[in-house]
Amino acid sequence: MAGVYRIYAELMSFAPAGGEQADAHLDTHLGGKLLYAGELDKAGRTLTVAANIAGAATLAASADEAALRQAMREGAIDFLVNSLDEALRILKNEIRKRQTVSVAVSIASRQIESEMLERGVLPDLLPSEADIPQASAAVAAFLEQGARRVGVPASETPHNLLVWQIPAEFAQQPAAFEAALSECLPAADIAGRRWLRVAPRYLGTATRRLRSVGCDGATAAKLVARFGEPLQG
Repeated sequence: MAGVYRIYAELMSFAPAGGEQADAHLDTHLGGKLLYAGELDKAGRTLTVAANIAGAATLAASADEAALRQAMREGAIDFLVNSLDEALRILKNEIRKRQTVSVAVSIASRQIESEMLERGVLPDLLPSEADIPQASAAVAAFLEQGARRVGVPASETPHNLLVWQIPAEFAQQPAAFEAALSECLPAADIAGRRWLRVAPRYLGTATRRLRSVGCDGATAAKLVARFGEPLQG
């Protein structure tokens, strides 16, 4: 969970503060942005889940059937297709509507990257250098054309992720617990409120009865005073 949150926080730094991508609830997100996640190994699945929470449209690729099955089991991807054409039909529609979607193609990532370059498909965001240490010529071309890498410099991640089990009094109304946690967040922390509301949908069954908040020390003190010591953080 903490790894997903760190990448989510970095992704949200690319989201606009408002305008047409912010809804009536002041929810800023990555709707309309295309993230190319590369291979669906552990790092790729983590990036894809974080992108789902951030609201992006994500394209991933792998010729590894086990990795694809794992991504489907974990809920990291919404659609599994056999070609870039199939993926683009889904992605274009959802990007136009600024909706969240994640699509995996069952082809090796280097082949998909070459096809993307040939077709003029330019992603807005790419994995960090740590996740694609030996970038293909296509990835280099994407960067030259304006794509940006996702990365999380340690010096720029001061927030801790605090995790609580949903208290018994909120067991039947988890949204009420989310609202109570949200009240402790600074007014400007729109990304934090989105994480609270959207992350449970994508973090898997093991975290269904948990809620988490990324926050600085002052906010953490407020939360602990109100809800007690977290399970972790």
